[in-house]
Amino acid sequence: MDAKQPTKNESVKQFFPPVVAVLGHVDHGKTSLLDAIRKTSRATREYGGITQSIGASSIETTYENKKRSITFIDTPGHEAFSNMRSHGATAADIGLLVVSSVDGIKPQTKESIQLLVTAQIPIIAVLTMSDLPTKNPDRVKQELIRENVLLEGFGGDVPVIEVSAKANHNIKELLDLILLVAELKGISEKARQDGDLEAIVIESKRDPRAGTKATVIVKNGTIVLKDEVSCEGQIFRVRMLLDELQKPVTKASVGEGVEILGSSDILPVGGVVRPKAFEAKPIDKPEPISLENFVYHKVKDSEGLSLILTADTQGSLEAIVQALPKGVSLVSARAGEISEADILQAKAVGAIALSFNTKIRSEVERLAFAEKVLVKSYKIIYEMLDELSEVLEGKRQMNLETILGKGKILASFPYEKRIAYGVSLLEGRLAKNDKIRIMRKDQAIGETTIQSLRVGKNPMPKVMKGEAGLVLAQDLDITIGDMIISFA
Repeated sequence: MDAKQPTKNESVKQFFPPVVAVLGHVDHGKTSLLDAIRKTSRATREYGGITQSIGASSIETTYENKKRSITFIDTPGHEAFSNMRSHGATAADIGLLVVSSVDGIKPQTKESIQLLVTAQIPIIAVLTMSDLPTKNPDRVKQELIRENVLLEGFGGDVPVIEVSAKANHNIKELLDLILLVAELKGISEKARQDGDLEAIVIESKRDPRAGTKATVIVKNGTIVLKDEVSCEGQIFRVRMLLDELQKPVTKASVGEGVEILGSSDILPVGGVVRPKAFEAKPIDKPEPISLENFVYHKVKDSEGLSLILTADTQGSLEAIVQALPKGVSLVSARAGEISEADILQAKAVGAIALSFNTKIRSEVERLAFAEKVLVKSYKIIYEMLDELSEVLEGKRQMNLETILGKGKILASFPYEKRIAYGVSLLEGRLAKNDKIRIMRKDQAIGETTIQSLRVGKNPMPKVMKGEAGLVLAQDLDITIGDMIISFA
């Protein structure tokens, strides 16, 4: 009987390597796990170690009688994970959350969970050290569930597997699980080798001899030697491509990691390398924002003000902490710069992030802008303390306010050399001489009073429902869709 001939679609189907990021606590066996994976694939790839100098490495395995590749990124707290969302791209397809079966959840485990959830990629929970007699996987699974990692078998869809790098237990099964998840999520189908180039920067540095180097993961298309490409405003020609063994290559395709040389400046981690001709949409830049505007919606209903604080030195930090006004609750305080992890933590708990005498990196600002977290730096301590005191007093005043009504701006039109606005009343009422505040999303645009109020052509002292026209005592920068809040 003749063997079944492949169909046309089967003959051209390509399996691009899924890109897998490995995150977890520092002592929970990430490197040992990767080394064990490396040994499993020794028959097909003779590499000297999986944690290569470019931070990305590819292995080969057999899955359903076919040779398949997987690209691993060894990213302990890697900042590309925090940056990629603000750049509109994702470096990894799947995240391995590595947790010790003995020690369970640790602080870096929680940070890794936040990064993976933010990245919005499939997660596989990997419980390491399963050969040790002190292991307690059931306890660790319960800890993961308490951190909202919803495991399979407990009402969720996050697969969990116990492994031992030392005993080589379930290593091949883990590789099969990775490829199964990639298959179920259609990861290969989402990429196109012949599409426009899209490569994510996961590492970037300046070499004294070779110049600037950037490690990228190709997510779409192919990067070819001597291509002209762009990244975050830089345009350059690819002068050299190096694989994980630092051997020159002529191209890299979907799912592969490669080091590129040729840019004049260091490329931003999390940046996207695209063809020179590609015109990227402008990235929203953070606009100056006051503490008062931020606090109005974000924390106005809480009793205090939650703060993540960093400073240039431990001495400065201690001085600020001792002088913080009553009502400020410290979520964390440390010497150093504000990090992406600080922004994610501030997002999670509704805090603001302030620093003293340290620079806020542009990628941190972009992430804070995307996540609507206030981040701000000061060079004079008393200015920080004074502004915090003013905000707390403003919060107390706002908590004393009575909201009388809320409406939405539907239209604007000229009226007797002024501007009148059409408003749809959403709740409460609007009345002539009411004090009002104009809100755009979470930002207060300004305050004034209602000078006149009409329904149709009829002047009205008060409107309790429906739509109305109004003229304000002071012209403000109002756009369609803004909210109008009447208060006393």
